Amino acid sequence: MKFNPLSNTNIQLPEICLGTMTFGEQNTQAEAFEQLNYALTQNVYFWDTAEMYPVPPKPETQGRTEEILGEWFKQNKNRDKVFLASKIAGPSFGGSHIREGQTRFNEKYIKEALDGSLKRLNTDYIDLYQLHWPERSTNFFGKLGYGNALAEQNAELTAFEETLTALQQEIKSGRIRQIGLSNETPWGVMKFLQIAEKLNLQKFVSVQNPYNLLNRTYEVGMSEIAKYEGIGLLAYSPLAFGMLSGKYRHGQKPENARISLFSRFTRYTNAQCEWATEQYAQLAEKHDLSLTQLALAFIKQQFFVTSTIIGATNLTQLKENIDAFSINLNDEILEGIELIHKQQPNPAP
Repeated sequence: MKFNPLSNTNIQLPEICLGTMTFGEQNTQAEAFEQLNYALTQNVYFWDTAEMYPVPPKPETQGRTEEILGEWFKQNKNRDKVFLASKIAGPSFGGSHIREGQTRFNEKYIKEALDGSLKRLNTDYIDLYQLHWPERSTNFFGKLGYGNALAEQNAELTAFEETLTALQQEIKSGRIRQIGLSNETPWGVMKFLQIAEKLNLQKFVSVQNPYNLLNRTYEVGMSEIAKYEGIGLLAYSPLAFGMLSGKYRHGQKPENARISLFSRFTRYTNAQCEWATEQYAQLAEKHDLSLTQLALAFIKQQFFVTSTIIGATNLTQLKENIDAFSINLNDEILEGIELIHKQQPNPAP
């Protein structure tokens, strides 16, 4: 297991982070505990969750993932062995069951969200607290294009200064240790950094954005920020909802798989993604690798990645994903990846 520094802190994180958003929906508590226990035996002590989880988000299950983790901490009594990350949900522009969709990144809602997460998690602190998506309407969750129509929706935004000050209060109280962003843009990251420096407040140390062979948009703009500002990527969806595991090749729809179960997950199922996935699969086979190994090894070898967030619905998948990090891709394989990428760049931005 390789360990990477978390920005400019003295914290070292494993290159693998266990994602938990299936806990409470596709995974029972017993299955979740099995994954958590195995992860720790493999030195995967970095775990990520959110107040919104599990997915797909529903009023009747909201918060269940944190509750499962909280029960694990209660039973095992070793909270200090885990680097725990969670997230406050951003506002919904189409209605939401979390704080009536108006959750904002101000002092009131940050406190309410944190109160709820800490209670469910059975802990008195969170190591990394993240803003799940921007409060403003901008480009995230695959949305392309930006114009005046979006800008008009941003009339009553919480000032970045207020968000940072509210988070600083929670850091001072000891309820959170570090702060991170998620689904953020280059402008948003730099604006937060600029204001934090001006006000002498603690800076964000990470960005959790999608990054995989079908979506390498992070490399444009964001990777440069990682290089010069020291904010690493926590890469989510590294297997593109499972597309890059190869289990959906040739029209297959395996049972209990996310794309099979939930029609809303269409980001990686267009014709361009299917073509690119097949090319990457054939490249992997040519070099005696599985598609999973190719996809995960590619991510870990990028300089701007602090940790890759892997998720699984069973222990076999989890073991395969963790084992893939022992692979290092040589120059010939990397050149093959770039050739495919040039023919079909970012089919699922």
